[in-house]
Amino acid sequence: MKTENSEALHSNETTSDLLKPILKNWKWFVASIFVAILLAFLYIRYAVPEYGIHAKIKILEDQNSTSELGAFSDLGVLGGGRNNVQDEIESLNSRMNLMKVVEDLGLNTKVIALGSIKNTVLYDDQPFNVSFLAPDSIVQKTEHEFFVTLDSQTSFDFANEEDAPFSKESFGTPIASSLGDLIITPKSTLDIGKLKGKKYKVKVSPIANVAEYYQRNILITVTDMLSNIISINLNDAVKKRGKDVINTLISIYNQNAVDDKKAIADRTSSFINDRIADIYGDLSNVDQSAEDFKSGRGITDIGAQTNVNLNIGATNQQELQNASVQLDIASSMKDLVDGENGYELLPTNVGLNDETIAGTTARYNELALERKRLLESSNEKNPIIVNLDRQLDGLKRSMKSSLNSVENNLTLQVNSLSSQLSRINSRIYSAPKNERALRDITRQQQTTESLYLYLLQKREESQITYASASPKSKIIDSAYLMSKDPVSPKKPVIYLASFILGLLVPFGFFYLKDMMDNKVHNKIELEKAIFNKAPVIAELPKIGKKASKLINGMDRSVLGESLRILRTNLNYVLKNKNGQERGHMILVTSSVPGEGKTFISSNLAMVFASTKKRVLLVGADIRNPKLQNFYSDLGLRMNGELGANGKSKRGLTEFLHDDNLQFKDTITPAIINDNKVDIVFSGKIPPNPAELLMSGRLKEFMDLAIENYDYVVVDSAPMLVVTDTLLISDFAHQILYVTKAGVTDRKVLEYPIKLVDEKKVKNLSFVVNGVKETNLGYGRNYGYGYGRTVKKWWNFN
Repeated sequence: MKTENSEALHSNETTSDLLKPILKNWKWFVASIFVAILLAFLYIRYAVPEYGIHAKIKILEDQNSTSELGAFSDLGVLGGGRNNVQDEIESLNSRMNLMKVVEDLGLNTKVIALGSIKNTVLYDDQPFNVSFLAPDSIVQKTEHEFFVTLDSQTSFDFANEEDAPFSKESFGTPIASSLGDLIITPKSTLDIGKLKGKKYKVKVSPIANVAEYYQRNILITVTDMLSNIISINLNDAVKKRGKDVINTLISIYNQNAVDDKKAIADRTSSFINDRIADIYGDLSNVDQSAEDFKSGRGITDIGAQTNVNLNIGATNQQELQNASVQLDIASSMKDLVDGENGYELLPTNVGLNDETIAGTTARYNELALERKRLLESSNEKNPIIVNLDRQLDGLKRSMKSSLNSVENNLTLQVNSLSSQLSRINSRIYSAPKNERALRDITRQQQTTESLYLYLLQKREESQITYASASPKSKIIDSAYLMSKDPVSPKKPVIYLASFILGLLVPFGFFYLKDMMDNKVHNKIELEKAIFNKAPVIAELPKIGKKASKLINGMDRSVLGESLRILRTNLNYVLKNKNGQERGHMILVTSSVPGEGKTFISSNLAMVFASTKKRVLLVGADIRNPKLQNFYSDLGLRMNGELGANGKSKRGLTEFLHDDNLQFKDTITPAIINDNKVDIVFSGKIPPNPAELLMSGRLKEFMDLAIENYDYVVVDSAPMLVVTDTLLISDFAHQILYVTKAGVTDRKVLEYPIKLVDEKKVKNLSFVVNGVKETNLGYGRNYGYGYGRTVKKWWNFN
């Protein structure tokens, strides 16, 4: 239970330490929060808001009926398949697509309306149009800006730089600039009455830079891992511009897919047309041969005597016909590949029953299209294009090898079938020669006609593919505004962050200040610094420069009440330890000069004298006398005993040095603020102060003082600097160690505590001097602040 209570007490102390900077300096926190929120308000007021634009599209899977590879799907070539959605996202957000978007919408030329604080980018509501006479290749790669001020319906002021002098120009006339001549024309909606004198900045940026900006800021994501639906998001300061960018991007993406499919279909149709033209000539020759043969021999009909043999060879004939068709197609394809010197598209699905060749052809066309697209914005030395060239060359070699292999196999097959057919025909040769010759012509005629009809069919299918080329995506949601409120700046977040920052800045400052501060500031800190090894009997407030340094009997200020507390606590301690009613000697010392021991000694004498007690104030700091200077600075003269320089003619030093000098001769009677006090000043500075204090005269002096006075207050030298105080401490009934708030270092307090531990001093107690009102316990926390000075509103301390 004791441990739990200790932990709870420690936790409360820790919380109190953390909250202390806030509670003590709450006005600074209020001011900091006010400033932070004001800055947040100004930021929100003048920041350019951005709105969220959103769209959704669905990536479509290619179908065999509409794919460029589906025109000859009956030949077994693979077509279509599920698109790789991630690849399509990269393609959609490609730099080339966005450069096209920027070019189509003219986003590389911005018209900005200049304001005194905030500028506004104009999109659809531009008051004028800008046209460049320089080639697009120059304008689209150059960065330039100029300034326009509208003057009238027919003229305007023009400058190439903001601070340069403006020149008067007319609408529609060429103007010289670093981009070459440009022409500015007003829009039909221009209302010069409202826009006269309005200043605009026209900024021209390279298309590539603008495209890269949108490439970074457009966010494209998949709505679900297994979904073909993707979301497109863009934050833009101009709502209409953001919608146009997304919609145009989708349109360009779809149009590219359509163009690719049409290019392949067109190439395929061209190849088929060439083959039809060749086969049509062959078919005409075969028809003419049949006509000539029948006419020359007068043949009108042939008997069925060879029907049995023909039925046996029908199957063989069909196989030979199919093999011949395949061989002819393979040969034609081989000739086309051998004659291809560049990287043109190759026809696909021409009827060749070989999936490897079909797959290689499709891959070759895909790479050839990619190479062609890249050449639009690059050259053939580009590493990517060089790599594509190597891949295309490899595919072409692979295709040639495959075609050679297929041609050889088909040749062997045709030869084999022909041999078999010859054996069958040997049985038919017993028929009349005319019938055998006519049959040969008929067979050739049927083969050529079959190939001709087949190619006509494929040409129609290719035309259908061209006409029905469809985009790769379907628009689910066109670009629309997600919310009427801007997505940035976010007011609640900014205000919350500014509020937190307004708390953290002063808290961090004061907390770090407290952490790095090694000074004593009040009674509580002093008690912690000395580990409660000696009592802290009072704390005295810091007084203003114009305040009186000596109190009077009716003083009801915080200082007066604090000194009375000190008097009461001293009386309690002295009576308990000394056991006598009078003759108390109080030694006042400190660590270093400037901590207020002379101030406390003098005022302590005043509060004792205000009770009608006999009080003697002794200046025992004979090395650096302060008591004389203290009263001299106050402008006091006591019965003419002070010399012209404000110092006593006879004091403690003279008594210790001169054995003939009487005790009463060193006393200077004084009446200060209606309080009667006797004072013994330090006297002249001796060459041997330590030796004088070790003489027997010091004991004689102290015995006489204690015998003749109720209270003897001794203002001694700083204990940390010289040894004088230790020589006097043996005569003291109570040692009052003075510390000053904001001055005394906690480290130096180890010295008096060490003296207590070593029993070199006894009856030691502490007092804190110069405590700020914010750190003062008495009079502040309990409401006894008599005579408190009213602070100005700007004084937070």
